[in-house]
Amino acid sequence: MAETVTAPVELEAFDWNAVGKKGEGYTKEEREQLDSIYEKTLKSVAQNEIIDGTVVAKNNKEVVVNIGYKSDGVVQLTEFRYNPDLKVGDKVEVYVESQEDKSGQLILSHKTARAMKSWERVNQALENDEIIKGYVKCRTKGGLIADVFGIEAFLPGSQIDVKPIRDYDIYVGKTMEFKVVKINNEFKNVVVSHKALIEAELEQQKKEIISKLEKGQVLEGTVKNITSYGVFIDLGGVDGLIHITDLSWGRINHPEEIVKLDQKINVVILDFDNEKKRIALGLKQLSAHPWDALKSDLAVGDKVKGKVVVIADYGAFVEIAPGVEGLIHVSEMSWSQHLRTAHDFLKVGDEVEAVVLTLDREERKMSLGIKQLMPDPWNGVIEKYAKGTRHSATVRNFTNFGIFVELEEGVDGLIHISDLSWSKKIKHPSEFTKIGDKIDVVVLEIDGENRRLSLGHKQLEENPWDVFETVFTLDSIHQGTIINIMDKGAIISMPYGVEAFAPTRHLMKPDGTSAKVEEVLDFKVIEFNKENKKIIVSHSKVNEEVAAHERAAVSDAKKAERDETDKAVKKMKSSVEKSTLGDLDVLSNLKADMEETEKKSKKSE
Repeated sequence: MAETVTAPVELEAFDWNAVGKKGEGYTKEEREQLDSIYEKTLKSVAQNEIIDGTVVAKNNKEVVVNIGYKSDGVVQLTEFRYNPDLKVGDKVEVYVESQEDKSGQLILSHKTARAMKSWERVNQALENDEIIKGYVKCRTKGGLIADVFGIEAFLPGSQIDVKPIRDYDIYVGKTMEFKVVKINNEFKNVVVSHKALIEAELEQQKKEIISKLEKGQVLEGTVKNITSYGVFIDLGGVDGLIHITDLSWGRINHPEEIVKLDQKINVVILDFDNEKKRIALGLKQLSAHPWDALKSDLAVGDKVKGKVVVIADYGAFVEIAPGVEGLIHVSEMSWSQHLRTAHDFLKVGDEVEAVVLTLDREERKMSLGIKQLMPDPWNGVIEKYAKGTRHSATVRNFTNFGIFVELEEGVDGLIHISDLSWSKKIKHPSEFTKIGDKIDVVVLEIDGENRRLSLGHKQLEENPWDVFETVFTLDSIHQGTIINIMDKGAIISMPYGVEAFAPTRHLMKPDGTSAKVEEVLDFKVIEFNKENKKIIVSHSKVNEEVAAHERAAVSDAKKAERDETDKAVKKMKSSVEKSTLGDLDVLSNLKADMEETEKKSKKSE
């Protein structure tokens, strides 16, 4: 049987949009109208755009943000860690990274949006003095690094709080409020401050606290900072300083000996300045002054014990009780008149016994002495160092006029420069001896009242000038050596160690030149003064005397020659008278020869 084929029946147009949907009852026109209205409710979102959104949901990992688009976007919660108070309904900025990923999800980024707008917002915050929030990421040298609008900003340690912060790590991971205090756009550096937020409030607190302050008022405070010169105390919003001298009645080397950081102590207000907001505090003033507790029966002459706390060249301060000190001047450390430094006798920390020399309770001053505990060497000086006795001493010091020597500890004497040598002229004592040398002396005078001894060294020998007076008589000639030449003359070393002086004009030699240093020549004494120990000599006078002797000798020789001639003439005349005429010619010739000889002799004279 053949199969019957049914012809296709033509149907009305099929509405595929209605497949699987319930009848909505909208006409085509109504739907178009509804689509138009819906489209107007959606924003036109472009990729890479920054747009505001609203937090619509939040969990432990993600934040759902509605930006008015056909779908919501998801942002990682870590991008909001700077704002732990984020909640549903908060407005946030987001960056559209993609309108739709592979799964059709709108991709947003809050971190990128913040970073792109960060510099604009940071500058606005600085201009408007705005308070902003930031997340402290980590610690760095000198402070902390905080995330502000996605920018890493530097929070200096000094700007964390009004009080010094010793542990920066406690702030890491916290969200804090800041003010922008500095921006370097060239190097992209931002500096923020948390301290600036509370300074204004503290300033007002300071004014209120200072307005209520009174001198003598006792307050409780906390040790905020310790320096070498004092301690800063936090009085509850305002700081005061206890200077190191107001910490204790006794001497201290450093404030740490008295207080510790964060310690609570009572202090008294000593002074304050409303304008400069400076407050001077005291701690020792809360306890009685040690001088007030000093024994009432302590008097001059009493012995006390104490410890050396301060030492200087001029003396040492000894603490005989906490806060009670006495000064031992260096002159009271030894009976020696030769002043030395106190460091030669004592050092800091030494325990000493001393005698009270002066005591002024009103001025709170005391002077002490330790030499008074030893016998006074001057008590037996007059007997031990009687006038004319000889002793050995140690050279201690020089002056232009003499030498100070020490005969024993506490007994000093002076050798005047004129009493050092009988024969040598000494310009300065250092030419004669040196410090530390031993020198023999003889006591010339004693002044027990003023503790002075006048000593001599040359007096150990007889005065050689008594002998020199017989040796260096006027016009006597001696050999000497020139040892020094000056403007007005020269110093001549004469026999027996005597020094004489020769004026310049008396140094001329026979050849017309002047004598030189180290030349050995004959000198004639032209002046001798025993009292002033002065001898004046001349080399020129010796030359003049020799020349005079030579001239006298020549004159005597010529005179003898003339006398011989005269005798010969007289003899000839006598012979002529007895001669014969024959002899006259011979005699005449002889006479002529003798007369010629006589004429030549006269010419030569």
